[in-house]
Amino acid sequence: MRSNLLLITALALTAFVSGQAEKKQQDREAIKNMCGCFEVTFNFAETFNYSNDSLYKPSKTKVDKGLEWAQLVTDADDKISIQHLLQVGNPSDPHIVKHWRQDWLFENTDFYSYNGDNVWVFEEKPAADVSGQWTQKVYQVDDSPRYEGSATWVHVDGKSFWENTADAPLPRREYTTRSDYNLTVRGNRHEITDFGWVHDQDNAKVIRKPGEEDVVLAREKGYNTYVRVPDSRCAAAAGWWEENQEKWALVRAKWDEVYGRKANLVLEEKVDNKALYKHLFAEGYEEAAAIDGVIESFVKKTR
Repeated sequence: MRSNLLLITALALTAFVSGQAEKKQQDREAIKNMCGCFEVTFNFAETFNYSNDSLYKPSKTKVDKGLEWAQLVTDADDKISIQHLLQVGNPSDPHIVKHWRQDWLFENTDFYSYNGDNVWVFEEKPAADVSGQWTQKVYQVDDSPRYEGSATWVHVDGKSFWENTADAPLPRREYTTRSDYNLTVRGNRHEITDFGWVHDQDNAKVIRKPGEEDVVLAREKGYNTYVRVPDSRCAAAAGWWEENQEKWALVRAKWDEVYGRKANLVLEEKVDNKALYKHLFAEGYEEAAAIDGVIESFVKKTR
């Protein structure tokens, strides 16, 4: 009787482990489906505002289109890294713009949460809190931190999606024009579709002050569609990455060292009157020493 019970338990455990491995592989395939060449449409509209200021002006509805190459950079069992590159201008001689990067980490416990005003707060979560989950870490064009969050990929009724809410800096389309809020609470949904994938967002524009409750100034809807097209259309972007990937590997390595300090992170907005991306995109930052030095100059403090 006891041997039968042990056999049943062992079979159940084997089935569970096998199911977990199959689920993780489904997750990995969904994430990697975000790689390739896409015609992208970015749609953003302010939906509600709660300002008491009678002169308040909502952000204008914004619609942009572009061709984007999503390059698979890392394909490890517990980490998938995807670098996005915009391909703009004359198709026969396009200009390549290094765009955002997303890293996906399985059962990650180390988090940097944005807290407004160029401050990221480090938190180490218990392993039980992230069991079976993937963390999406989103980085700016210079590979500095942006936002991150952890959730479970869901595969049901023919759908594959991941949802999370995370605190983030103002988007680039806003921070050069708005100063009436200092933090975006991003509701992110990534869903794989038959045409490519969708980044669906429900965002809150938040005023955050130390020791006070957050104030929601307005809400915003974002709906970005990535329609897959032949990879050949993004050949220029893929070629640019092939030529420049070693430099950006050095940039990522330096940032990994900074993140590895596991301390709150405060970054300067400008050094020598230039943002970090303007330094790194300029000539003279191809070697590790120069890259490490300029990134470190933006690390105001870790504590």
